[in-house]
Amino acid sequence: MSLVICKGLSKSYGDKQALKQVDITLNAGSPIALVGPNGAGKTTLFSLLCGYISPTSGDVSLFGHKPGSAALLGRIASLPQDAALDPNLDIISQLSFFATLQGYSNKAAKAEALRVLGLVDLVDSAKQKPKALSHGMAKRVSIAQALIGSPELVLLDEPTAGLDPANAKKIRELVKSLSGNTTFIISSHNLDELEKLCDQVLYLEHGQLRHSVSMNESQHEDYLTLTMQHCDPQALIEAVLNLADISSIEERQSNQFLIKHNSEQVYAIEIALLNLLKDKNWQYKAILKGRTLEEKLFS
Repeated sequence: MSLVICKGLSKSYGDKQALKQVDITLNAGSPIALVGPNGAGKTTLFSLLCGYISPTSGDVSLFGHKPGSAALLGRIASLPQDAALDPNLDIISQLSFFATLQGYSNKAAKAEALRVLGLVDLVDSAKQKPKALSHGMAKRVSIAQALIGSPELVLLDEPTAGLDPANAKKIRELVKSLSGNTTFIISSHNLDELEKLCDQVLYLEHGQLRHSVSMNESQHEDYLTLTMQHCDPQALIEAVLNLADISSIEERQSNQFLIKHNSEQVYAIEIALLNLLKDKNWQYKAILKGRTLEEKLFS
């Protein structure tokens, strides 16, 4: 059974159509990215999946049930971007309360609250109130709240927005560690982060699904993305074009080049490219098999 199915899903607010005939089928597994400009319909889609609002037309189901169904209690969770903690209650009391709403006894709720705080390395902060926490710690507590009951599907809206690199890394590592049992759908503007974390990327624009990209496709693409430390672009382009089986090379942004080839030999182009860079004493930063997510979405 598919995790999420949307068929002709549309949502209007008066004269404004936030979503237009969106068709999506998602299966359980690795994290899924939801990207698009502000106003693209990402938050509306999340709200529909959670059952907070109803569609104007079309159908949506999760695990074969309608959003908001009692059958989904404890199976899905959501973290809105601007989720706020109650400033008057300590962390353990808040998380324990949310656990009781899922049917836990008082004793079991406290144990579950401590478990999810352990996942985000904040057990030592359990008795603190939100005002005593940094922004990054408060965000991690909110994520812990979304993990109560070990839901099968978790929707995260900008989970690392405004976080310092250390806290953002902790959240990425947490998502990776839990992805064996929980499927995450992550809305974010950080394409570099999503490229490392997600296997599938959905791109919404003006309420419509413009792209659905599998990051695993890079294994079958006849492209390499070369990022240099610094270089003479024209000299590099001319040298690469002289290699065997090179179809084209373009500088897509400063010091980053997209190379198209027609070699059928595994690693042949990579080896030839590395030998060229060694012979010329040119320093590179990265060689990516395939195209970047940005290139896939906007080229």
